[in-house]
Amino acid sequence: MEHHLGDGRVTWRRFAVLTVPAVVVTAGLGVALAQGALAASFAVSGQQFKVSAQSLTGEGFAQYGSVDVNAREELIPVAVTAIREAKLSNLCQSVVTSLPVIGDISLGLTAGKKTPVEASNLFVDATQLSGNATFTNIEIGRDASTLDKGPSDAQGMQDLFGQQADSVVITDLRQTAWATNAGTFKLSGLSMNISKGKKECF
Repeated sequence: MEHHLGDGRVTWRRFAVLTVPAVVVTAGLGVALAQGALAASFAVSGQQFKVSAQSLTGEGFAQYGSVDVNAREELIPVAVTAIREAKLSNLCQSVVTSLPVIGDISLGLTAGKKTPVEASNLFVDATQLSGNATFTNIEIGRDASTLDKGPSDAQGMQDLFGQQADSVVITDLRQTAWATNAGTFKLSGLSMNISKGKKECF
């Protein structure tokens, strides 16, 4: 069975309506902290970054709500996208820092123009995602604690909304995220630069 989400944003607002209210309840967060059910395994910075790709193909897809924690120990609701094996073409990543006197400083990274970027056990803690998506054998509304198609540790809290699929293809991917981590991350044709002004992937 294939499930298509095309021509615009993947249904993140609907996903957020289902997950965020449950995640941000104080008692729920207390349980999450006690169980170690946090998304990123590190304190996230105070800046989100943007990621775009011409296409992403993935085997073993899971998605669920969770929370990140920053260095101030503040809790940040996120939607985690986890993929066992992923390939991305024309990857772009950008972050803009505004400094006193100097102004905006942009850090940009590109890779995968000729040979796709490859990642295993990829986790992206995002607040926004858009693109045209096709899922194969998707399960929507599965308990987040029972997800088993993504990476081995890609599960959320019990009773919360989750979804998973055997595979996913997303074209014209655009996402805003707090954190990304992966078991391996192979970036062919990597190029990184820092420049003055505001220069973002989208």
